[in-house]
Amino acid sequence: FAAKITNCSRFLIKQQVYYMNTKKTIKKKILIIDDDFFIRDIYATALNSEGFEVITAENGEEGLQKVFDKTPDLILLDILMPVEDGLTMLQKLREKNNYGKNVPVILLTNLSAGNEDIVKKIAETEPVYYIVKSTLTPQQVVLKVKEIILPN
Repeated sequence: FAAKITNCSRFLIKQQVYYMNTKKTIKKKILIIDDDFFIRDIYATALNSEGFEVITAENGEEGLQKVFDKTPDLILLDILMPVEDGLTMLQKLREKNNYGKNVPVILLTNLSAGNEDIVKKIAETEPVYYIVKSTLTPQQVVLKVKEIILPN
C-alpha cells in the first residue's frame, strides 16, 4: 500500500511541475514616472515584490516614449518634474490614441491639489486616483494598483 501512495505522490508531483512549467503567467506592467530616483526605487521594489513588471522613467518626455514602447497596464505619475511635467505628459498621452485615452494613471505626487489650474488640468486628464505621496505607504499604493488592474 505504501508503494502505491509513493507512486501516486510522484505522479502528482510530476503533474504539478508540468503544470507549473507550462502555465503562462502574464505579468502586469507598471510604469513609474518620477524624477526622484529614491521614490522610483521604493515603489519599484514594492511592486516587484508583488509580481509586477516595473518600468521607470525620470520625466514626462521619457515617460511618454516608454508608454508607447512598453504599453504598461498602469502608470504611476509624478506631477512636478524637469524636462516635461506630469500633467503635460498626461495631456499628450490622452490626446494620442485609444490606448492613451484609456490607460489607467495614478497621479502620485507631493503636490496638494489646491491650485485651481492644477485642479482643472487634473479634471481634464482624468487620472483614476490622485495620491499625495506622504498620505499612503508604498504597500498601500500597491493595493490601489491591484484594485485597479487585477481581476477579483
